[in-house]
Amino acid sequence: MKYSHSPLILCAFFSLFAISQEKKAGPIIENYGEVFAVEKPDFKTDVTQEFKVVFDVSVGPDSHEEINKRIETAARFLNMHAQNGVPVSQLKAALIIHGSATTNIMNNEAHEKRFGVPNPNAEMLQNLVDNGVEIILCGQSSNARNVPKEDLIPGEKIALSAMTALIQLQNDGYRPMKL
Repeated sequence: MKYSHSPLILCAFFSLFAISQEKKAGPIIENYGEVFAVEKPDFKTDVTQEFKVVFDVSVGPDSHEEINKRIETAARFLNMHAQNGVPVSQLKAALIIHGSATTNIMNNEAHEKRFGVPNPNAEMLQNLVDNGVEIILCGQSSNARNVPKEDLIPGEKIALSAMTALIQLQNDGYRPMKL
């Protein structure tokens, strides 16, 4: 007897698999930072801890029309932990931007003037700033890549250097993540 799979059964199986693998954004950054739900993890998240992280972002995408997924990691960090019971008050995040990621944090006007397109990261960056994420540009990269303070999104900051900002934040208990 030959065994054959019904197309309907296969379709149902793959639909269930796709649903179980669906990513979700929010509740902090609504349109960015989608994450998967992890059912019954063996290593439990301690929702009583404070989570302080600084993301070291030195690489940007090849296209000026593409979102920087390394920057979006901050949105994923916030959303993932909030979705899993960590209070927003216990989530602290900072982005240190330098290298080829420098132009990814420009405001729309400056980005469009330089590259001919609005900054695809602008809305996400403003959401991050509005939700307490510190976005700090390396002053050395700012000068080397000709991105002055007035070209930044309101709320973004410039430090003496990425190294300086990373050391200071680590001294304040932030854990570094190189992306």
